[in-house]
Amino acid sequence: MSEAMPKVSPELYINRELSWIEFNYRVLAQALDEHTPLLEQAKFSAIFSNNLDEFFMVRVASLKSQLEAGVATLSDDGLTPQQQLEAIHHKLRPLLELQQQHYRHALKSRLAEYDVLLTDYANLNATQRQWVDDYFRNAVFPVLTPLAVDPSHPFPFISNLSLNVAALVRDPDSGQQQFARVKVPQKILPRFVRVPPELSGKTPEPIFTAVPLEQVVAFNLGLLFPGMTVEGHYFFRVTRDADLELRDLEADDLMEALEEGLRKRRRGGEVVRLEVADEMPESVVQVLMEGVAVEPADVYRINGPLGLDDLMGLLSIPLAQLKDKPFKGRTAPALARAQKSHLEDGSLKAEEFESIFSVLRRGDVLLQHPYDLFSTSVEEFLQQAADDPSVLAIKMTLYRTSKDSPVVAALIRAAENGKQVMALVELKARFDEDNNIQWARQLESSGVHVVYGVLGLKTHTKITLVVRREKQSLKSYVHIGTGNYNSKTSNLYTDLGLLTARPEFGADLVELFNYLTGFSKQQSFRRLLVAPVTLRKGMEDLIRREIDHAKAGRGGHIRAKMNALVDPIIISLLYEASQNGVRIELVVRGMCSLRPQLTGISDQITVISVIGRFLEHSRLFWFANGGEPEIFLGSADWMPRNLDRRVEAVAPVLDGHLRQQLEQLLELYLSDTGAWHMDCDGQFSQRQQEGERHLLQNELMKRWRGGMVAAASS
Repeated sequence: MSEAMPKVSPELYINRELSWIEFNYRVLAQALDEHTPLLEQAKFSAIFSNNLDEFFMVRVASLKSQLEAGVATLSDDGLTPQQQLEAIHHKLRPLLELQQQHYRHALKSRLAEYDVLLTDYANLNATQRQWVDDYFRNAVFPVLTPLAVDPSHPFPFISNLSLNVAALVRDPDSGQQQFARVKVPQKILPRFVRVPPELSGKTPEPIFTAVPLEQVVAFNLGLLFPGMTVEGHYFFRVTRDADLELRDLEADDLMEALEEGLRKRRRGGEVVRLEVADEMPESVVQVLMEGVAVEPADVYRINGPLGLDDLMGLLSIPLAQLKDKPFKGRTAPALARAQKSHLEDGSLKAEEFESIFSVLRRGDVLLQHPYDLFSTSVEEFLQQAADDPSVLAIKMTLYRTSKDSPVVAALIRAAENGKQVMALVELKARFDEDNNIQWARQLESSGVHVVYGVLGLKTHTKITLVVRREKQSLKSYVHIGTGNYNSKTSNLYTDLGLLTARPEFGADLVELFNYLTGFSKQQSFRRLLVAPVTLRKGMEDLIRREIDHAKAGRGGHIRAKMNALVDPIIISLLYEASQNGVRIELVVRGMCSLRPQLTGISDQITVISVIGRFLEHSRLFWFANGGEPEIFLGSADWMPRNLDRRVEAVAPVLDGHLRQQLEQLLELYLSDTGAWHMDCDGQFSQRQQEGERHLLQNELMKRWRGGMVAAASS
């Protein structure tokens, strides 16, 4: 169906790169918001910078590669690679200045009111300066390597995302000025060097005083160039192409190819961005441009510290009043008596305990992380499966997982207990490749059967299958989620999960794992929508069904929540639905290439974005279906890569009680007065109202703390 359907017209499609920048502005806006606690402002500014680094390493690098290769293909909105690069440059500059203004005039000054001083070397008193200079000699100087640039010393390699000092030194004998580069070791030393508070000479003493590491280096350059006169120092930073281009290879070769690719990434590809201190003379900029081979358009002058992703380190300052109030989720009520830990600590008697498998035989369980604890739900599910003598097999996908992962530990223990354990480890999970290679090796050495997925596809789905012997037959237990099996991010991301013992779900996962591990060409599933096999057509059919309902007077209605909406075919179909009277309400965290509220085209479509303390990561798709609503959750966004080039699984929520919970959740998202509203030009503006904003995530935390949420089982 999608092959015969025309893509959306370029004028009705918003460029995905520019839409991503608009999303990252919403992240920065969290830092700019005076209602955000101060140290959380530093965190969001750091996230903005970290996001931007990855954007340049991958997206901008891809556009520059297209440009260099002479690719003439236009983007879906009709722009050449060069036009997109120019638009990115134009859109980013004011945001970078906003970030620096916030750092200089809001963050630093307001932190000072709490005796947290982010100061400059030049502002230190004599005692503090002596301490900093001693720190340089003892902790910094031994690891530095000054590299001169002259006819006998070629321009040195500048590693990706490294912070550097460009030093201008003069030989007093010859009078010749020379250029040298010094790499700031901010990856092995704290970016903000903390000065002992007792050296301030103030009463009371400040809680925290720190000076940037690069300034500590810069003002001690004389020790690196004895006998020379240091005439100037300027900071710079480069970003390199870090995307891995891999051929489709056999599994053993794939790991080898990835390891070689990772070595190349660490060395770095072509430079795609050069950040320089705003005060750097043009003559020095020219030296750097020639040295790293960039064009003027790749140069970003920054009026303040470079690499503000290091602001994340400020969260270690022990001032609770400047941070979000601590929040710890609860155990899902349906699983409260299924915790082995309660047996061990004596809070639950043996006769009161029931296994998770017993709970699931009674009905499905819906999980909403981080409000429902990952450790007492998904991890407990795996822990019990690993130890249960009736469990015969465990199969699961691992896309990204945490270090010291309890999930991996459970799989290893299950294998040691003699169970058949299979883990599909996606080696090509971007920026987690090295981590996943290490996990794959550890799992294999422990007897877990490890596979690397389907040739030509990235396995992004989050699924677990547990097979258990019960009364001379086999029964399957399933977890399908929207987020990674990652203990750390489960506390930071909002995700959904479904635990179920429904036979049709188990049968679907058996066949899906056969598809992932063998030569199966499964073309249909009972309940799941699976990419790249049935998901695209399934979603298109569901949208078309709403069009049919609307035409028949049954009031078509779609509500959906996702991370990104950029698929041109889906967008075209949503426009068609709007024009036929289907009401469409979308919650899109990141990129959205659809233009809502266009007269005669998308009048019936509204788009909002929710940005908050937790990263919104769940995906939900609700269809009114003429009064018999259906709702789906899973790992896929409405993007070509999720629909066509990845293995994804999206599952219907069949339990009526759980469906109502998710419908209420969608209603909360759509009514969030702190959300951002998208206009037809792609710009977002935050909803305004008098008095305190109703912030969805705060509301959900209150409800979970107060036990107001209904038990998540039928």
